[in-house]
Amino acid sequence: MQLQDTSETFFFKLWPWIEANKIRLIGGGGIIIVVVGLVSLQSHRRAQTEMDAGMALTQLMMSDPRNNSAENQAGLFFKLAGQYRGTAAGQRALVQSAAMLFEGRKYVDAQAQFQQFLGEYPDSLLAPQAALGLAACLDAQGKADAAAAYQRVASSYSDSIASPFAKFRLAQIDEQSGKTTEALNLYEDVARATRGSSLGSQAALRAMELKQQNPAPPASAAPAIPVKSNSGTP
Repeated sequence: MQLQDTSETFFFKLWPWIEANKIRLIGGGGIIIVVVGLVSLQSHRRAQTEMDAGMALTQLMMSDPRNNSAENQAGLFFKLAGQYRGTAAGQRALVQSAAMLFEGRKYVDAQAQFQQFLGEYPDSLLAPQAALGLAACLDAQGKADAAAAYQRVASSYSDSIASPFAKFRLAQIDEQSGKTTEALNLYEDVARATRGSSLGSQAALRAMELKQQNPAPPASAAPAIPVKSNSGTP
């Protein structure tokens, strides 16, 4: 962009003057001003890159996908993610690309991209979403470690919205494995955590159905305590 080009031109013109006058600059404290200027320039460039990335992502999301398959669309988002690596929009584009591959049933490719995201941006706000997507990819492929992946989401991102979704799927897996008590506990946990939502309603309904199908056994009657006779008979 023009503003960025102007800033770079200014920097290259300034540098020879700094070299020629560096002794005077250091002695007079002018080097502080130069450093502040360079930091400001770098900050400006980062802000400009973030802005450019956001605009590119917006344009891509608003584009007409009718002439592109889900795989081709995912490729466009993946390309944008690489072009603007490290920006917020670049992170969003990488997750979006993986999600589109998942929707297109390209589970292996989607898994690779979710793993790539978690490797590059482990502290991102989108990390819980990517971890849930990774677990879903393993699940869709019938992998035995899918349950462990859901459990990692539930425990590592307990404060995120991804956690109850992971717990709900874990409850379904436990139910299918005959672990009724574990499934019931998870359904009730999800129902409490997401009360009022569609997921919470589904969890509450399934918990109620499990209780009806597996009623608690009645409490056994306490044995009668024998009463001693007071007849005085020895």
